[in-house]
Amino acid sequence: MSVRELVVLGTASQVPTRHRNHNGYLLRWDGEGILFDPGEGTQRQMLRAGVAAHDLNRICVTHFHGDHSLGLAGVIQRVNLDKVPHEITAHYPRSGQRFFDRLRYATAYRETVALTEAPVDTDGLLDRTPGYTLEARRLSHPVEAYGYRLVEPDGRRMLPGRLAAHGIKGPDVGRIQREGVLDGVTLEEVSETRRGQRFAFVMDTRLCDGVYALAEGCDMLVIESTFLDEDERLAVDFGHLTAGQAARVARDGGVRHLVLTHFSQRYDDPGEFERQARAAGYEGELTVARDLQRVGLPKRR
Repeated sequence: MSVRELVVLGTASQVPTRHRNHNGYLLRWDGEGILFDPGEGTQRQMLRAGVAAHDLNRICVTHFHGDHSLGLAGVIQRVNLDKVPHEITAHYPRSGQRFFDRLRYATAYRETVALTEAPVDTDGLLDRTPGYTLEARRLSHPVEAYGYRLVEPDGRRMLPGRLAAHGIKGPDVGRIQREGVLDGVTLEEVSETRRGQRFAFVMDTRLCDGVYALAEGCDMLVIESTFLDEDERLAVDFGHLTAGQAARVARDGGVRHLVLTHFSQRYDDPGEFERQARAAGYEGELTVARDLQRVGLPKRR
């Protein structure tokens, strides 16, 4: 059975708190695991969340500030210690190659895993698999940063009424799916387009074109909301978003499930992020992320 869910490993910006670890997010997408922004302590949070090194297929780093990348050293050494049998691909800004190298080889260990480095230096397609395409978009932060977006290919949904009307049943249903036509009946006549699911991950950034492009039409948007709206000036100065700004991006982009995260330690009441997101006009599913929480992607319409 396919599983598509977000496992939240950490939600704190800049420094961890008693209740929030540094960033870390695992997207389970059918049989793959994509780890985003492993901050300090991610390896231990994986253990607490029931995530194994063998679950990882890809690592995506948005930028090289410590709260988004210091956990790389431990994660990379763990996948080698556990002798993960498959290749793991790492994406990160090419301008931070020296940081990636330092983290990959922070201490001595035995390399047993094929870790493929695939740095990002422009907008566009990063990889295409049978289950999704992975894209990147440049963000606006004091250091080079990219957001990531997964798009599942569109499929076909079979329509039982139309199949019955044409007398198509049993093995013939699979045949028309494979061949596209059966006894003069086309696949389009007995099915409809099933829109592929879309997921976006947006961390440290001001409002910019990349944010809107990543969010457009997403079933789930994981996005930073470091500040509350009253501190918008600070958000702009330091290259971040407020809860209201993130919610308006989701509202305008037609996002179905909005996940707010990356909270400044200056705030004590997580509920205020939800209140400001609702006040900004976002009416879809809304999660104010907590460490070790699991959030399923919305069911298909």
